[in-house]
Amino acid sequence: MPTTRRQFLSLAGGITAAGTLPIVTLRPLRATPAMLNGAIRNIVGEASVSTGRVKLDIPPLVENGNTVPMTVSVASPMTADDYVKSIHVFNEKNPQPNIGNFYLGLSSGRAQVSTRIRLADTQKVVAIARMSDDTFWQVVADVVVTLAACTEEMN
Repeated sequence: MPTTRRQFLSLAGGITAAGTLPIVTLRPLRATPAMLNGAIRNIVGEASVSTGRVKLDIPPLVENGNTVPMTVSVASPMTADDYVKSIHVFNEKNPQPNIGNFYLGLSSGRAQVSTRIRLADTQKVVAIARMSDDTFWQVVADVVVTLAACTEEMN
């Protein structure tokens, strides 16, 4: 039996409506300490992470978590023997634990990155630098957020 125009339009409308349905994902609305540790382990593997050489300039008290200024700098001469390969920034309570990965090289001039980030709540921010000799250095900062960001409801 041939398909009528009315049946075709009905079928096409049903397919279009089905395509607009949201896909439900079952993941936590914020990162957990286990997710933070897992994200860090994805970068450093089993290597030990030392404290020092990395400086994280971020306000300890943030009024609005939507735009938080942050600068990460690493004490490195940026020579062929001693330079920063990458800087990784993580957080404890945002929906995703990895804020950003920044890859540097000898031509970077200095080992420093500046950006603005969003913070969902009062939490720890961790910055880890990978050096040219494959050692890792970190710094941890506690940030108090009075007006949280990353709180959009999922529909």
